[in-house]
Amino acid sequence: MRLNQVTLPVSEIARSKAFYQGLGFRLLVDSPDYCRFLAPEGDTTFSLHVEERVRPGAVIYLECEDVDAVVARLTAAGYAFDTQPRDERWLWREASLLDPDGHRIKVYHGGENRIDPPWRVKPDA
Repeated sequence: MRLNQVTLPVSEIARSKAFYQGLGFRLLVDSPDYCRFLAPEGDTTFSLHVEERVRPGAVIYLECEDVDAVVARLTAAGYAFDTQPRDERWLWREASLLDPDGHRIKVYHGGENRIDPPWRVKPDA
């Protein structure tokens, strides 16, 4: 199986649609209570669906090569990060912000540690 899409609940589609388009997501489907995007890179899709009661909980990780440059560009475009780029103990560099409904978004670079960290479970020999 291959992960194709994640759908987030939102309270206001227009506000959230503009937020994610500003991050670089390309709009594929647009309706009054649902929209779907293509990720800025690759072929993963992402969607938003209006719900009466939104409970944020998911964390969305957006991978890039240069976290500092992406954060600087998005900050200049008006995005407010609640954590600035920093090296984490799990060997990723990341920064985070919240979308309009409080869903956490992390801009990160994991490099080789993304899939193969030193503590990775090794297959049986």
